[in-house]
Amino acid sequence: MHSEKIHELENNKSGLPVPSPDSKEAVLDKERDLTGSFRVVHEFLRPVTRRDAYEADITYGTNNEYGFDYLRDNMAYTLPDISQSRGHNFAIVDEVDSILIDEARTPLIISAPDTESTKMYETFSKIVPRLIENEDYNVDEKLKAVSITEKGIEKVEKMLGLKNIYEEGGVRNVHHLEQALKAEILFKRDRDYVVNPSTDGGEVIIVDEFTGRLMPGRRWSEGLHQAVEAKEGVKVEKESRTLATITFQNYFRLYKKLAGMTGTAQTSAEEFHRVYNLSAIEIPTNKPMIRRDAPDRIYKTETGKFRAIAKEIKEKHEKGQPVLVGTVSIEKNEILSALLNREGIPHNVLNAKNHEREAEIIAQAGRSYAVTVATNMAGRGVDIILGGSPRFGEASNPIDAQEAQKVREAGGLHVIGTERHEARRIDDQLRGRAGRQGDPGSSQFFISTEDDLARIFGGDRLKRIMETLGVGEDDVIENRFVSNAIGQAQSRIEGHNFDIRKYVLEYDDVMNKHREAIYRLRKDVLSLDNNKEKIIGYLNGQIDNLVAFHAQGQEYEWNIEEISESIKALSGLELHSELIEISKSKDPFKLVEFIKEKISALYEAKEKELGTESMKQLEKLVLLRTVDELWMGHIDAMEYLRDSVRLRAYGQRDPLVEYKTEGHKMFQQLTGAIEAEVANLIFKVGFVNQPKKIDLKESRPNIVSGEETAIERESQSRQGQPAESEIKIGRNDPCPCGATHSDGRPKKYKHCHGR
Repeated sequence: MHSEKIHELENNKSGLPVPSPDSKEAVLDKERDLTGSFRVVHEFLRPVTRRDAYEADITYGTNNEYGFDYLRDNMAYTLPDISQSRGHNFAIVDEVDSILIDEARTPLIISAPDTESTKMYETFSKIVPRLIENEDYNVDEKLKAVSITEKGIEKVEKMLGLKNIYEEGGVRNVHHLEQALKAEILFKRDRDYVVNPSTDGGEVIIVDEFTGRLMPGRRWSEGLHQAVEAKEGVKVEKESRTLATITFQNYFRLYKKLAGMTGTAQTSAEEFHRVYNLSAIEIPTNKPMIRRDAPDRIYKTETGKFRAIAKEIKEKHEKGQPVLVGTVSIEKNEILSALLNREGIPHNVLNAKNHEREAEIIAQAGRSYAVTVATNMAGRGVDIILGGSPRFGEASNPIDAQEAQKVREAGGLHVIGTERHEARRIDDQLRGRAGRQGDPGSSQFFISTEDDLARIFGGDRLKRIMETLGVGEDDVIENRFVSNAIGQAQSRIEGHNFDIRKYVLEYDDVMNKHREAIYRLRKDVLSLDNNKEKIIGYLNGQIDNLVAFHAQGQEYEWNIEEISESIKALSGLELHSELIEISKSKDPFKLVEFIKEKISALYEAKEKELGTESMKQLEKLVLLRTVDELWMGHIDAMEYLRDSVRLRAYGQRDPLVEYKTEGHKMFQQLTGAIEAEVANLIFKVGFVNQPKKIDLKESRPNIVSGEETAIERESQSRQGQPAESEIKIGRNDPCPCGATHSDGRPKKYKHCHGR
């Protein structure tokens, strides 16, 4: 935090992104005595408050809000709506590995609803449960991928009454089938999401895979969320179109100076250096670490493992030692809670269904006799203090040195891991809850051959060995070979995930160049008081292209008819007879100059009619709406390109090189289309309407691994996000851009920007 103050004194505004609101509150509690101004960015703040927050010397906020504010700023229609107006100077990221590594595969997405019907999701949700695993489809649990077989295709075609699913309905039917399979097979209720029946029609809410928190308002992309909704029988919301998107990798690389803090950075030191050019420096602990980390205990079955965990919790509880138990899912969390209830052990449960008292529950997990069962402790920003936290102390149960000493004598906080996580850092973070600041503590992991990680990477073989040796359900083994095998499996998964993140970054770097250019254009339009010169330039460019194309070669080859018709369509001017006369000079430059003079005079007349200030507003509105509309289409096109170029690897061509080459051509087409559309619209707009406010929601799509992740179809976005926004414009309402027909009637939205 003191480096934040140095940069503030250098007159550079600083930001401190944290992974959760609780982390933010914890930081604030410790930094109240800092001089200078600081503000908090929170998801419920109004835009004006956000601007004030970013104007402060130091700004605290969650990583999601920083990213979404950046995207919202680049969708703003007025300068006062831009919150991050001071640029990106310096950021210190709390829990840096969680944000820059774990969440790096997850793009932030702001989206709007599409108009396509949702019936197909419901149709395929009824078909997929009738398919048989290993016969109609195959599941690769290591890659988290599912694929349909030829026999499965034939069965689906028969149920749909189609001869060929690839020809009848095309890609759309195949897309619905793939998403329905993923929703049915790969995404599990109370692990990846929960269902809230209290809302109108029901609601599927994503559970963050790293923190275990609910993420209301966030939606998986590319139809995956709709497929899950159809599977659960709740109301299926419309699919979305992406308005703006960025990954955390590219957002945080906007900062001129970047730093971070975490207790588990060394595990990902190579990635920090290669992606962010950051060195991981290990700082010695303030006091010697005396926590005891016991070897893993391995059981043959999950049932036996949970009975052993309950027994250990009971033993620790009886002597007054606080116990923190980490589970990997809501389902396992509730199974263990039921076991403890049967044993009569009082305990607190913390999962996505019970997150309101998160900070209080964690803060008091260090009291004598406390038993806390929590999902995914990573990113939960409140310290566990032996004896309890004074911040949440109750008057009837004061916290004092005697209480803390009592807990120390009992052995300090005992941490139990109910299974290994895919990432070693998550296990280390759970262990790290005990033994802080020289306090005593201990940790113990329990593993069974039926755990996901052990089962996928050789658990069946290990189980057979244990059965051969006559190991019972409640018997425990402590074997270094098994623990090392689990560690190697974690290393392989981490390597695979690093490759995925690297792949995402390489592709997003291409899109990032396009994004930066478009956002610079928007910034120029907003900051300029008068965009007349820019639009006149676009008009002149269209005239140059038009005449160059139709006035080539000899005079008798010139297509004056087409030139005059195009000018009429562009501006409403009837110039045919004049152009015929000028063409006799056989000089195309005279045609160009004549048309430009007429267009310039028409522009001056329109400005005089509307008034200078109204014309300035009109220019900005037409430019911004055109850029936004065409940029949205470009995002979709680039997503489609990224999906398709992978097939070119079969032709011995590098998909990334192909993506860069064709993406560059598409961006050139985008800039040309923007100029042409602005030129086409400027004379057709009869009045100025401020664009209606869009109730934007954000999403963080979760990732599905496997073949899909090779090109990172962020179907999770985990990966998301990305969430839909509802534009309150009826298809038969006048288009907000103000376009009119030749007789003065306003164009309907469906015939203009609603096409």
